[in-house]
Amino acid sequence: MRCARLPRAGETLLGGEFSRNAGGKGANQAVAAARAGARVAFIGRHGVDEFGVAAKAGLCREGVDVRHFRACAEAPSGVALVLLGGRSRENMIAVAKSANDLVSVADVWAAQAVIARAEVVVAQLEVSLATVEAAAELAVRHEVPFVLNPAPAAKLPQRLLRWVHTLTPNESEAESLTGQRDPKAAARALRERGCRNVVVTLGARGAWVCAEEGEWLARAPRVKSVDTVGAGDCFTAWLAVGIAEGLSMRAGVERAVQAAAMAVTRFGAQAGMPQRREMK
Repeated sequence: MRCARLPRAGETLLGGEFSRNAGGKGANQAVAAARAGARVAFIGRHGVDEFGVAAKAGLCREGVDVRHFRACAEAPSGVALVLLGGRSRENMIAVAKSANDLVSVADVWAAQAVIARAEVVVAQLEVSLATVEAAAELAVRHEVPFVLNPAPAAKLPQRLLRWVHTLTPNESEAESLTGQRDPKAAARALRERGCRNVVVTLGARGAWVCAEEGEWLARAPRVKSVDTVGAGDCFTAWLAVGIAEGLSMRAGVERAVQAAAMAVTRFGAQAGMPQRREMK
């Protein structure tokens, strides 16, 4: 729902504009990566409901391999409620319990052959931590870079951080993980805990990079933002594609920042993801 501003606690706002769009962090990242030119396989679960049918059909239209996107009768498909507020289009998001919570370690192991052949593995925290750890462990075992978007923020064990090739928190997630409000200090702290590269996304300011190549600010171009939902997913996906293609961290982050800036100029998390041909 698009509102004139975000409501305060206990407040009801009238007159918002409602729309229904495909989403979910993992699905957003899969679509963004496919549009970036990657061959993508998706591991997850969906309910046996209209949302699940639509989610699988949408990924299929983007050319995503959905053989490991399994139907689950025990829970509904994932749904998130999103409020977009004001001219800045800042957002508030609440995610319902769903089939995402039932994506298991066994589901990941069933896709081991896919992971072994991959150039990069991407995960986020809308599935269980045990499942994410299984994906990371398999990726490392097969010498595949593991990219983790730690959202929604959660406490991460040291062993998982040591498996992470690149971590992509936003500012609030970086603070939640480290207690450091300064993104630079947070990024350094996360590298000290074992991540090879940490990229903290800063919204309209771009991204702060703390990597094996060094530290720097990747500035975002100035654009007219209409919908910030999915921007971080777009960034993570394009950065992961850059890693798969063998780009330097500097080149990969620069391209990911450009892609995310383009995404926020369009409505819809998945619908707004840019195509490879649109990127200069």
